[in-house]
Amino acid sequence: MTARGVVRVPGDKSISHRALILGSLATGVSRINGILESADVQSTASVLRNLGATIPDLSPNLLLRGRGKRSLTPSVAPLYAGNSGTTVRLMAGVVSAHEFVSRFEGDASLSRRPMQRIAEPLTAMGARFEFARGDGLPMTIHGGALSGVVWNTRAASAQTKSAILLAGLVSGVHVSVRESQKSRDHTERMLISMGARVETDESGVTLSPVESLTALDLDVPGDPSSAAYLVALGVLRRAGFVILPSVCVNPTRTGFMQKLVSMGAYIVFEDSGYVAGDTAATVIAHPSKLADTTVEASEIPAMIDELPLLGCVAAAAGVTLEVRGAGELRSKESDRIAALVSNLNSVGARAEELPDGFRILRGSRTLSGLVRTHADHRIAMAFGILGALPGNSIAIDDKRCVDISYPGFWTDLERLSR
Repeated sequence: MTARGVVRVPGDKSISHRALILGSLATGVSRINGILESADVQSTASVLRNLGATIPDLSPNLLLRGRGKRSLTPSVAPLYAGNSGTTVRLMAGVVSAHEFVSRFEGDASLSRRPMQRIAEPLTAMGARFEFARGDGLPMTIHGGALSGVVWNTRAASAQTKSAILLAGLVSGVHVSVRESQKSRDHTERMLISMGARVETDESGVTLSPVESLTALDLDVPGDPSSAAYLVALGVLRRAGFVILPSVCVNPTRTGFMQKLVSMGAYIVFEDSGYVAGDTAATVIAHPSKLADTTVEASEIPAMIDELPLLGCVAAAAGVTLEVRGAGELRSKESDRIAALVSNLNSVGARAEELPDGFRILRGSRTLSGLVRTHADHRIAMAFGILGALPGNSIAIDDKRCVDISYPGFWTDLERLSR
């Protein structure tokens, strides 16, 4: 069997956001290679620049001079985060610990997304929040001296956890975050690599005060959420295989790939190594026959972004799939449950919407029609994979929305589909 192709997927989005934020708060010059140059990461860079951080134009070889934990200054303009929830929620933790006022704004989609989940713990620490409407953007934060906190997030949320950790870091206070299920842990891994005192276990994380952070020396690994689409293509194709070098395989991020393996997929992980506390490996995806499966609530945090893709994979493979406990999908860039189900049905698959998930039923494996993305990059890429499979004819109404996370997606997909 010959290789269908080799693709280096773009740098991990979660790590890229955190590298800019923590590099700005460190002391000294951070070297960051392979940062993701996407719209969302550009939003974080823009917000940091408005707060006085010295962020150069994003490039493959970035040098970032950090000036310390409390080096940010008030912005004269609103902090515009575009479509990036990560930007708002993580930076909310940072500015809450500075003694000035910050106003966050975003595009129409981001303005509808809930911010109360970060406002509650940060308010308990001493910050003050004002919302123009509901608990979305615009959002004004009155920062100041914060106190420590022990906070139970109730639901697994890496963004809430990170907001608390960043607030504790800048304020120099003890913070502890408890979770019902382990969420993405890039923030605590990067903090440890920069010299912070962090203790972790399966139920949470505790950060002790630290005087300063050492600068980063980081080669950003490939984003596993971006890699997931090309892994799916490799598994669903009839011949050839796909090789993806240097992909982040942090166990809190590989739920989609592990679920495919449990369904019968032949996926190999080779050449593992470590970067800034995270693990990277070459991922090789082979054509495979898949079986029916269900996704339990406990599995959701490690594959939340890839669930629409998993639904498309099930439809393409002609297997049944049931997902429950994924109500958070309704508060993403779109209502991803409704968008997935309506689009699958419109192209000839059989799907049902559940209050907190969805069900994919066996149906036609030849699919055609128009997909309405609702400007959601995950929906566009998931159905892009279906459109790349032989015999299918799928049109995407908004291909440009993928620039949020994977600007070169359509080029890479075309190259692998030849």
